[in-house]
Amino acid sequence: MLGGVTTTIKVAHIRLCHSRMFLVVAYPRETQEMVFDAHDRGFRFFGGACQRGIYDNMKTAVDAIFTGKNRRFNRRFEQLCSHYLVEPVACTPAAGWEKGQVENQVGNVREWFFTPRARFATLAELNDWLMEQCLKRAAEPHPEMKDRSVAEVFAEEKAALIGYRGPFDGFHETHTTASKCCLVRFDRNRYSVDATAANQPVSVHAYADRVVIRHGGEVVAEHARVFGRDRTVYEPWHYVPVLARKPGALRNGAPFRDWEPSPMLATIRQRLGNGNDGDRHFVDILMAAREYGLEAVEAACAKALAAGTCTSAVVLNLLARQIEPVAAKPVATPDTLVLAIPPVADCARYDTLLLGACHGTA
Repeated sequence: MLGGVTTTIKVAHIRLCHSRMFLVVAYPRETQEMVFDAHDRGFRFFGGACQRGIYDNMKTAVDAIFTGKNRRFNRRFEQLCSHYLVEPVACTPAAGWEKGQVENQVGNVREWFFTPRARFATLAELNDWLMEQCLKRAAEPHPEMKDRSVAEVFAEEKAALIGYRGPFDGFHETHTTASKCCLVRFDRNRYSVDATAANQPVSVHAYADRVVIRHGGEVVAEHARVFGRDRTVYEPWHYVPVLARKPGALRNGAPFRDWEPSPMLATIRQRLGNGNDGDRHFVDILMAAREYGLEAVEAACAKALAAGTCTSAVVLNLLARQIEPVAAKPVATPDTLVLAIPPVADCARYDTLLLGACHGTA
């Protein structure tokens, strides 16, 4: 039960064969980016990676199954293994005993952690709780070395692990085009992008928990990932350039419903009023926030309120006065232009121009 709704989840299960230390992580789906995230969480939890990984023939990792143990792993999964220096080995189809430690524990995990039905507000809270439960289970005796706990054996095994190399950039990439409304459709939902990317081709980098959208190599949007379908995620700042042409959308546009950029700007908005002039003044201040930063604009607005004035012209003037002009850097003189005989300042030389010269007046 997540947020009071019965939800089907997929649980990734990673276990070290020698110490039996394990981690389980819950996800909404079994997609490639979530498999990548599970590896990173597991190796961070263990403090390192193993030299060899045993996998079933999941579609997120294996493109083709050949005779025996020969497999063609997909390119992105091979990049993951290369990053963590893990050699992937695939099991024989329908031979669950080849990774029996995981297969046998599937039922145990259901009984330990999901019976009775787990209830949490969010998936993140569930995963935090699952990690705590995995650590508690490590205090139990090792199945083979009965006189020692799983945690004690893991403490020795940890020295043999390959050092954790940092997170793998585990995204799944797709290409699409942003609509004229600055929206990108991905996985049955829509996400807003900066107005500069409207009607432009973009690439969507989907991670397990977020969506990053790029245009021309530049990030034009980053959102927390949503699941389900037919949901629209707006970032109002993406539409501020559109407001410069249509300030009335500030009151009626879907991205700006119940939007409050900050308490200070909300106060400014209230002082300016809801008329057309007030909209234009507030849009000018929002445009300045994109250029100067929200913190600088809030400081200028505070000074304007303290002075008893509240217009965009005053705020922009205060912002301009806060910025000091950039001093020009000194230019180094090349060696080829250095004078062999430096000039001597002698103003008497100008008197020689008067000698022998004939001057007339008119």
